[in-house]
Amino acid sequence: MGGVPTTTEQPQPQQRRRADSSPYVDLTRAEWSALRENTPLPLTADEVERLRGLGDVVDLDEVRDVYLPLSRLLNLYVKATSQLRGTLNTFLGEAGTKGHGSQPGTPFVIGVAGSVAVGKSTTARLLQALLARWPEHPRVELVTTDGFLLPNAELHRRGLMSRKGFPESYDRRALIRFVADVKAGKAEVTAPVYSHLIYDIVPGERLTVHRPDILIIEGLNVLQPALPGKDGRTRVGLADFFDFSVYVDAREEDIERWYYERFRKLRMTAFQDPHSYFRRYTQVPEEEALDYARRNWRTINRPNLLENVAPTRGRSNLILRKGSDHKVQRLSLRKL
Repeated sequence: MGGVPTTTEQPQPQQRRRADSSPYVDLTRAEWSALRENTPLPLTADEVERLRGLGDVVDLDEVRDVYLPLSRLLNLYVKATSQLRGTLNTFLGEAGTKGHGSQPGTPFVIGVAGSVAVGKSTTARLLQALLARWPEHPRVELVTTDGFLLPNAELHRRGLMSRKGFPESYDRRALIRFVADVKAGKAEVTAPVYSHLIYDIVPGERLTVHRPDILIIEGLNVLQPALPGKDGRTRVGLADFFDFSVYVDAREEDIERWYYERFRKLRMTAFQDPHSYFRRYTQVPEEEALDYARRNWRTINRPNLLENVAPTRGRSNLILRKGSDHKVQRLSLRKL
């Protein structure tokens, strides 16, 4: 992928051609950090600690260098989208279009994608916290696609329990309907609730979204294109509702290591809960428990990453590329 030269040497013609042909502008962390200008840091170290996921390495420097510039960029996108909507309304009015009327303000929708254990949940939570501090859009909601996983009973019935997290394990129709209703500006839209403790949908519990300024959708497969229907026609995909999307990226070997490290920490913390679906792995020797984690990675998480998640990276507006220390090292921003 082409990029901005990071030395004082002039790029060779072949390098310039690659950069020109790439749909992205490639930036180092330092180059990206400089784009935050005078954006103030509204979060404290304690707030960042509460927002970061288990095993993720995020501190105030990471927020300042990576997420503040991103919140500034997204704020500019929100403003520009509002202005574009005004332009569309002017056009429809001037054209005398009957039956269409003006387009009302609708939520700005952001998708956050990436592998399990790569830190996308932390990215989504940080964006929610930062974007809500901008006066133009104080109501920022975050919804994960886990709530649209089919219940375990249904996954067992369909023989999909070993494919949990793959695209076919979600109620995609309900997920798209939920985002479409929020995007349409409905006053209240509800979604199912997923519990990582019981590893299943919580019966009878719903999350309610009240006409947010910004909606963040976080999940493994949110950038997947729509699949053709049985009649061969292309359907609307979830990503069709996004105004901006972020893909959190890292080398496969690093993600695998982070997955095992997180499993070890969960085994010492959340899995200890008597109601935890995974409590059984606290009752066996560590090596036996890790054998389960390795098998899970090899048969579920790695195939899903390679077959479904990673191929959608090039559909995103921004790629955050992490190094082996879990910190963002480079970024690729899609050109307009």
